[in-house]
Amino acid sequence: MNVMLDTNVLVRMTDPDDAHFASTVDAIRRLDDSACELVIVPQVLYEFWVVATRPLENNGLGLSPNEAHSEIQGILELYRLLRDERAIYPIWERLVSTHGVRGKPAHDARLVAAMLKHSVTHLLTYNTPDFKRYSEITALSPMNILDGAELT
Repeated sequence: MNVMLDTNVLVRMTDPDDAHFASTVDAIRRLDDSACELVIVPQVLYEFWVVATRPLENNGLGLSPNEAHSEIQGILELYRLLRDERAIYPIWERLVSTHGVRGKPAHDARLVAAMLKHSVTHLLTYNTPDFKRYSEITALSPMNILDGAELT
């Protein structure tokens, strides 16, 4: 089974000072041990860059562009990058129309559209409430994984 990693998971596993660093790493290890393939899409990397290069005082990681690039290269070595495809757009359009999505949550809808296009049913995220409207996928937090959530 493929599990998509959300940006907030990548950010937390990059920052050893983050309060959720250990639980994030442990959840990812548990998924790896259960033979799940962890995947990402370009959108997650774009969002990661934004947070990684944003100053610490603005809730970012404060990395230089070179440091952020290095982190992304490491992420790409660990996880399979699924392609951005044109076919994602009509799925996204259907999702935002069907669910009445407004504003920033349209970014989440695009992530869900990419998941649906690539037949990925599970998302590891710290923002599970943001994905409740999408019955097509299952959003799990690292805590859910550590508590033994079933991946069915």
